[in-house]
Amino acid sequence: MSEVRDKAALAKRTTSRMGSLSTAAKNAALRSIADALIARSGEIVDANAEDLARGRDSGMSTSLLDRLALTPQRIEAMALGVREVEALPDPVGEALADIERPNGLRIRQVRVPLGLIGIIYEARPNVTVDAASLCLKTGNAVLLRGGSSALSSNAKIVEVIQDALAATDVPPEAVQLVNDPSRGSVDELLKLNGLLDCVIPRGGASLIRTVVQNATVPVIETGAGVCHTYVDASAEPAMALDIALNAKVQRPSVCNSMETLLMHRDFAAVHLETFAEAFRERNVELRGSDDARARVAWMKPAGDEDYATEYNDYILNVKVVDDLDAALEHIDRFGTRHSECIVTNDEANARRFLQEVDAAAVYHNASTRFTDGFEFGFGAEIGISTQKLHARGPMGLPALTSSKYIVVGDGQIRQ
Repeated sequence: MSEVRDKAALAKRTTSRMGSLSTAAKNAALRSIADALIARSGEIVDANAEDLARGRDSGMSTSLLDRLALTPQRIEAMALGVREVEALPDPVGEALADIERPNGLRIRQVRVPLGLIGIIYEARPNVTVDAASLCLKTGNAVLLRGGSSALSSNAKIVEVIQDALAATDVPPEAVQLVNDPSRGSVDELLKLNGLLDCVIPRGGASLIRTVVQNATVPVIETGAGVCHTYVDASAEPAMALDIALNAKVQRPSVCNSMETLLMHRDFAAVHLETFAEAFRERNVELRGSDDARARVAWMKPAGDEDYATEYNDYILNVKVVDDLDAALEHIDRFGTRHSECIVTNDEANARRFLQEVDAAAVYHNASTRFTDGFEFGFGAEIGISTQKLHARGPMGLPALTSSKYIVVGDGQIRQ
């Protein structure tokens, strides 16, 4: 048996036990994991240093190295995320419907774990902790396949998690990591029908496309983030600048960062040069439409390929548009249905934007950087779904459950 199938089988065998665990047992396991992450943070940082060295040697970009890097502070944040998940209500067993039929049958619909979840992700080893904690809280087993750039980090983190679980009621085998970095391990994982109940990809557009196009197991699709901020004619300039800067430079390597700034022609006539200088001071490369470059000559030109790109870097497209309709048309053409923002004092335009933009999260006068499980109060997130079935937006605990009907009678038969 291959590593992928062997580890999937190990995890699958725990799903019945996982589904029957009490909330107290799951919370105790999460506390044990959080404590172990802090206690063994030095080991994790050392393992991460091996990945960072390989990344630098292979020419990995600064933004990707940032996504990969773990520090004691980031590990503390990971442990805090686990504790926040522990503190959240357990959705398993929650009654979604309670019906009593005229014949006396009582029918209850309750939340249950999905079972064994496969998660494929790229360079961010914190996803290993997020995924494990959310799956364990919801009584799911998890098969993790991280990116080759984080092999050492992920292996150490899973070792820490499994060791922490050994002293709890949660079976350590419920968390498994595929160590094989080859494309073949992904292809095999995507076809584990009968073992995997679903697979969730977390990463860039090419990874997500590969999973969606090749999986034979059910997929919960998370989306790449080509996110926009549209600054309307009536926007308050200082607010608009603060929001735009935050959306791009607070952490450009993540999926909810802004990739294109759309600006109403009237606003641009007065404020575009100020915005451009503010971004240049923060080492952001600007690529502009013809109208934008007419006002800021040092911008590089931007075309359709730029507008469709998720940079995850200090690069920003700037496009001047005639009105809200033009902004909506651009977002509809180039957006990835992730997170979109309008900055405006015009309530009618704000309502139109919020109603008409087809995205998992739409914002009025706030940065797109808030599309995040922590910021939405969900604790750690498993990903941000841009599809419309089962779950959409930041996926917290309820998104990792299904439901079943429990029907109780006293001898009823159907006539």
